Amino acid sequence: MIRIGLVGTGGVGRALMDLVGERDDMKLVFALNSRSGVGDQEGLDPERLCGYLGENRDLSGFGEEGFGVWDIQEVLQRYHVDLLVEATPTDKRTGEPATSTIRVALQNGLHVVTANKGPVMLHYRELKDLANGKGLGFGIGATAGAALPTISAGENDLLGSRLLGIRGVLNGTTNYILHLMETEGVAYTDALRQAQEEGIAETDPSQDVEGWDTAIKMTIIANALAGTDLTLEGAQVTGITQLTGEDIMAAKRDGKRYRLLGELNLEDENPRVVVRPLMVSQEDIFFGVQGKNKGVQYMTDNLGEIAILGGASDVRGAAAAIIRDILQIKKRIFRKV
Repeated sequence: MIRIGLVGTGGVGRALMDLVGERDDMKLVFALNSRSGVGDQEGLDPERLCGYLGENRDLSGFGEEGFGVWDIQEVLQRYHVDLLVEATPTDKRTGEPATSTIRVALQNGLHVVTANKGPVMLHYRELKDLANGKGLGFGIGATAGAALPTISAGENDLLGSRLLGIRGVLNGTTNYILHLMETEGVAYTDALRQAQEEGIAETDPSQDVEGWDTAIKMTIIANALAGTDLTLEGAQVTGITQLTGEDIMAAKRDGKRYRLLGELNLEDENPRVVVRPLMVSQEDIFFGVQGKNKGVQYMTDNLGEIAILGGASDVRGAAAAIIRDILQIKKRIFRKV
């Protein structure tokens, strides 16, 4: 039985609770958000907790198990868990407070799985080295494509070959907006509004539509799989906000369509991530990546070009990616308990 502690009770955190509740090999021992927490060493009831969180954020009111302001070190001393999941919102400037939480968990001998892009983009090498030094797992698959197995496939299926380049359509929100503009002939602002009404785009969609989410994911993939130390400072990023309906229809008449594409040539002397909307032809692997789907393409020296397409772009898909990372840690190095 894997005992799990969770930091972050937003959409992904609640979806994770649902998935953990469906399994008999995991139990949720504590859950924390920015203001309060709840814990039970015998295991919380995920269904009951999710129902409570649907109407409340203050976990201190969740029966006898709830408590107020918390310190991660004190929580880890109070509750015994094997693995910490960090699923709070991303801060791409500092990576905090998630980085500090992950660091403390690793220092206390816990495996860590995170869906938070900030710590991985800014401090991947430090955190990975800390985990390796203690014989711990550090799962990051949910940070670079969620359900799309960009990291796990790269770590396993590119072994023995050198990564030469990466291309990716890695943001489901922008891909869906472009899909609406093409199939329904609407302007960008109308497509964005429809995506927001359907719950696909955030109220503040800037990180997605301006290209930064794609740039972050490309940076994470490169640093994790190719050993680079890229940062956003070197990235060239252009989003889709300036694309017009006329642009989309002109591409369609030529048998092409726009995709927000991230690209990285690792053979350059000073490689940098480039994100921009590009027209792709029917011969391009990303032409068929429709709707909320995503895709990544790896160029290698010995294995040729390898592409992975699909992946659910929703909170349940992200939560499933966390479960995938937990099970991979269990399979590789998790002690039997």
